[in-house]
Amino acid sequence: MSDFFKFVFASCLGVLLASIAGFFIFSAVIGGMASSFGSGEEVKVKANSVLRLTFNKAVPELTNNVAQNGFAFDTDGVVGLHDITKSIEQAKEDDNIKGILLDLEGIAMGQATASVVRDALVDFKESGKFIIANAKYYTQGTYYMASVADSILMNPMGGVDFRGFGAEIPFFKNMLDRLEVKMQIYYAGQFKSATEPFRLEKMSEQNRLQVKEYLEGLYNIYLEDVAKSRNTTPAKLRSIANNYESKNAEDAIRLGLVDKLAYKDEVLDVLRNKTGLDEDDKIPTISIAKYSKKLKKNYKSKDKIAVVIAEGTIVDGMGASGSIGGDKYGKLIRKLRNDDKVKAIVLRVNSGGGSALASEIMWRELLLAKEEGKPVIVSMGDYAASGGYYIACMADTIVAEPNTITGSIGVFSMIPSLEKTMKNKVGVTFDTVKTTRHSIGIGLFRDISEEEGKILQQSTNEIYETFLKRVADGRDMSRDEVHAIAQGRVWTGTKGKEIGLVDVLGGLDTAIEIAADKAGLESYRLAQYPKIKEPLQQFLDELQGKDKASIQQALMKSEMGEAYEYYEMAKELK
Repeated sequence: MSDFFKFVFASCLGVLLASIAGFFIFSAVIGGMASSFGSGEEVKVKANSVLRLTFNKAVPELTNNVAQNGFAFDTDGVVGLHDITKSIEQAKEDDNIKGILLDLEGIAMGQATASVVRDALVDFKESGKFIIANAKYYTQGTYYMASVADSILMNPMGGVDFRGFGAEIPFFKNMLDRLEVKMQIYYAGQFKSATEPFRLEKMSEQNRLQVKEYLEGLYNIYLEDVAKSRNTTPAKLRSIANNYESKNAEDAIRLGLVDKLAYKDEVLDVLRNKTGLDEDDKIPTISIAKYSKKLKKNYKSKDKIAVVIAEGTIVDGMGASGSIGGDKYGKLIRKLRNDDKVKAIVLRVNSGGGSALASEIMWRELLLAKEEGKPVIVSMGDYAASGGYYIACMADTIVAEPNTITGSIGVFSMIPSLEKTMKNKVGVTFDTVKTTRHSIGIGLFRDISEEEGKILQQSTNEIYETFLKRVADGRDMSRDEVHAIAQGRVWTGTKGKEIGLVDVLGGLDTAIEIAADKAGLESYRLAQYPKIKEPLQQFLDELQGKDKASIQQALMKSEMGEAYEYYEMAKELK
């Protein structure tokens, strides 16, 4: 019996010690995270500092507007596009910042986003401060950003992959046929191409036409921007790409794409020379994540312009971080239109679309704000297509970047039937008992009947007609005028302006200026929405079940890795 008590005591002691250890470890983790995210310490910039920019992680519109991946926290958070540009603008006037290093190991942003950052760098150069770009090798995306630099450096074993723009689209129809999965598709708009990979073996002529057209438009902007910075011509750059002349580092030097081949130690020597440091001096650098915490906020004016950032897929309900929940944004816009201090709303859209119902909820709240006398101005980012254009079309003024992808005014429904797959591949069949012809509803394990198919096509057509009416009313056009440029077709911002879908070419600053003018404001402050919590607070809310959508998204992303993109695609199709 004495041995029994010894074992019980030892077990209890072990559990107690483990619990205490676990408590201290958890406290240390939380404390460390808190010190990283919420210390409130003033960021100090040393003299002769270099601001270091990297873009190998996705750049959201709003800082930290991304789903956190479990415990995999970046202690600096994820800096959003607008904080990046404001930081570059601040660095231009900061005497302690001597220049910028573009450390380009990759780039994860759309072309319109890249243009916004690049324009901020062009403006920075007017201060006379230097910009140095460095990379082991350059993709076309990283080279676009690097081309603004005073000097482009590259590893001697690197190269510049300069070959032009292209699109490669996977088609799944043959695979689905082999699996006997029947894709039941209903759509309105001959250019609405989202369903093509599931019903065709190659691109339709309509889709090939629109992809060719918008790629050419984007590529022209790319060539013009690079040519201007590198003191050459778009024609010469196009020739280099067309003949794929840049095959190695020596070619890049000979063609004038790169200024110097340099190893890391030689890059550091260049930076020391630029900052006036001695050979053995350590170069003081500061990351954009850390420097952005020095941004000053204006609280002087009581009048506000609300900048609502709508980025990601438009979804029903509240949505997770990095998505646009119809209920969440509807509630937010309702709050802003009832706030007397908010004199105008600028909606920044960076979305390829999503739920028609969620889009309608947001459209209604924006329309009510407009009818109550508050100017509503839209600023488009990389994408404002399909549902992204739906929520934009009622605005007083629509501002787009020249290389924004917009339009895609069309609708589709797609429901797979696994009836034959289950029967012939798995050996499972289903039977039904019904009280009415439609009491079972539409499911995944039986084919849609002819009558049900007509109902779904009619519903798709009705949503399309509603979409056309929303655009027609918002753009002061007839239904047929909208239909002629709709049918799911996508356009660049430049082309969108020509056909009446866009009013002004410009960025968010342009949209804000227009909003201030329409609201008659000489003095105002900007307020960004939605309010994004610090990563630690997001994590704690998830643990307490306050943000289940975000933690579910994070777990799925962590488990699925690269396959998560296809899971998201499937959800969007649903």
